[in-house]
Amino acid sequence: MAGAFKACQKIRGPQIRNLLDAKDFILLDCDGVLWHGEKAITGAAKVVNSLIRHGKNVVFVTNNCTRPRENYVHKFCRLGFTDVILEQIFSSSYCSALYLRDVVKIRGQVFVMGCDGLRRELDEAGIPCVEEADDPDATIYDCALAPDVKAVLVGHDDKMTFLKLAKASCYLRDPDCLFLATDNDPWHPLSSGRILPGSGSLIAALEVSSGRKATVIGKPSRFMFECISSQFSGVDPAQCLMIGDRLETDMLFGSNCGLDTMLTLTGVSQIEKAQEYRNSELTTNHSLVPDYVVDTIADFLPAFEELDEQSN
Repeated sequence: MAGAFKACQKIRGPQIRNLLDAKDFILLDCDGVLWHGEKAITGAAKVVNSLIRHGKNVVFVTNNCTRPRENYVHKFCRLGFTDVILEQIFSSSYCSALYLRDVVKIRGQVFVMGCDGLRRELDEAGIPCVEEADDPDATIYDCALAPDVKAVLVGHDDKMTFLKLAKASCYLRDPDCLFLATDNDPWHPLSSGRILPGSGSLIAALEVSSGRKATVIGKPSRFMFECISSQFSGVDPAQCLMIGDRLETDMLFGSNCGLDTMLTLTGVSQIEKAQEYRNSELTTNHSLVPDYVVDTIADFLPAFEELDEQSN
């Protein structure tokens, strides 16, 4: 249905089975689709393992840039996703490293506003980063600015400081310095009902102070799909299904890449908002509407049970 009017159709059982029969590649978001924090969503591990064992190409596309892919493999295994390997994981931090190395072929240092996981992905790709070695009392008036900074990369940073923001603003005064962002997620839900400001909130501050707009690498940018296409052969958008929990990133990502999309109701977005977008007079909102909706990824389980019965 990609490119056509989005139906926002609630499906189950045989309809899911028919949809899976038509798809070779399954793209899955992680947070809110497969797990909440350190707790797997009921049935999610069984679904993912079954998809892989039934010959589907399964890849994971996450805007979470706080951990390197190696740590994701450990988390998958820890939560029962035993068939997942490193090559299936495409995080915004990994794709940012590929963009800097392979697309812009950066020749110089990168100033990073982000967590250690982002720095580790850049280091593995051979991207030199500016070392943070300021005195605790340093200010933008007297701190050192690194030479040869060719890019500022913004991700989730739980140790964000005013000095980091000020330094990044100074580097971006050079028009040849790239302004990149791992993702533009505004916030993330916490189990307590509170929220955690996301990378998008830091980007907004830096866009105001620098007067520039960031190039976003993660969802909903097409670049993550280009990374997948470059590492897997025969990726046909018509044979792909994007499954996520956030309309403004996952569903828009699928629409931007020409993929069918499915919303799970175990995360951020709910069906009422999807229906509101579907009925909106603004045509740009229609790209945020899913083709299909399921209550949970566990709704896939009956389709596999039917397949297993037929093979016995």
